[in-house]
Amino acid sequence: MQAAVALEVGARRAYLPWMRIFISSLISNFAAERRAVRRAVETLRFEAVMAEDFGAQPSSPQVACLQGLRSSDWVVLVLGEDYGAVQPVSGLSATHEEYREARNTKPIFAFVQEGTSPGPEQAAFIAEVQAWQGGLFRGGFRDADDLQAAVIRALHDYTLTSATGPVDEQEIIARAVALLPQESRNTVEGPFIDIAVAGGPRQQLLRPVQMEAPDLADRLLQEALFGADRFFDRAAGTDSGLDGPDLVIAQQRGPSFRLGEDGSMTVRLLATEPRNRDVFGLPAIIEETVQQRIATALGFAAAQLEQIDRTERITHVAIAVRIAGSDYLGWRTRAEHAASPNSMTMGMGGDQRGPVTAFRRRASLRLDRTSLVEDLVVPLRRQWSSR
Repeated sequence: MQAAVALEVGARRAYLPWMRIFISSLISNFAAERRAVRRAVETLRFEAVMAEDFGAQPSSPQVACLQGLRSSDWVVLVLGEDYGAVQPVSGLSATHEEYREARNTKPIFAFVQEGTSPGPEQAAFIAEVQAWQGGLFRGGFRDADDLQAAVIRALHDYTLTSATGPVDEQEIIARAVALLPQESRNTVEGPFIDIAVAGGPRQQLLRPVQMEAPDLADRLLQEALFGADRFFDRAAGTDSGLDGPDLVIAQQRGPSFRLGEDGSMTVRLLATEPRNRDVFGLPAIIEETVQQRIATALGFAAAQLEQIDRTERITHVAIAVRIAGSDYLGWRTRAEHAASPNSMTMGMGGDQRGPVTAFRRRASLRLDRTSLVEDLVVPLRRQWSSR
């Protein structure tokens, strides 16, 4: 079976560069498990990068390991019962340091030993790893043989997934921008904020028959009404149906959601808060409201990707955001508007503000959402201050 796996992956070498895979774990009392991971990596004709092979180094073992990790493409992380010695500067174990170093830059394949009783530090480390959605595989193992088989399966599956196509940042960003609705006129309930998410490598995630299935629309409607990142009004009516190949769910003159076969999504939300008829004041774009709307849309998109792409074929996402129908509105913080609700600098009309974009690893939608929202909101605010 291992030979067949190696043969199949070897046939696809034209699509992938030579992979260097860093093996991160405790060394003491884990020799058998580390040898098992090495065998798995080399079975697939990749190169194992291990501390045991570094030899004499002018730098400390800690620095040598981090340099080896940085020069690698993927990371296999193996966690057992023990946390390991704490490093003097970071206060973390060497394995924990390696995980933190790799987390935002490399695919991580994490394996946790079953049937053990980790102490508080190791239990917290394991919980941190299991909560991170960027790891392309997270699983358990019983012994060294079980670990070897699990690593082979995980690396093999990801190799085939990576052969789908390259990640083209500019192409994905262009698709996200193209998803934004083109109209920019005011409506009674406007202005709107449109948030589009496109994924890559581009591929079909949902077949046409799945797009037509009532249970897909029902699930999306339930999430939009009652989910953690809900944005539909439970008191308002809702329409759903296909618009070409896309599934669209919308509330009249209110929020809407569009889903494509490739997992692309567009969420339209009101950009302003409901007006309090008892408090007179000029309408404005409130920065905190924009932040909350974008965060909600990104959380909703992340949840849907987890449902329709459970094996994480989509590895990267581009986000495009535009505020439509905001020609003459000013931009203010909530405190600024409360202090002076009847006086502000107004826009000059024309609605020429273009979309702002960001490109990230897919996991950022959920676990780095705060920073991602900031990186979108600040350029939006600048569009108002520059006019």
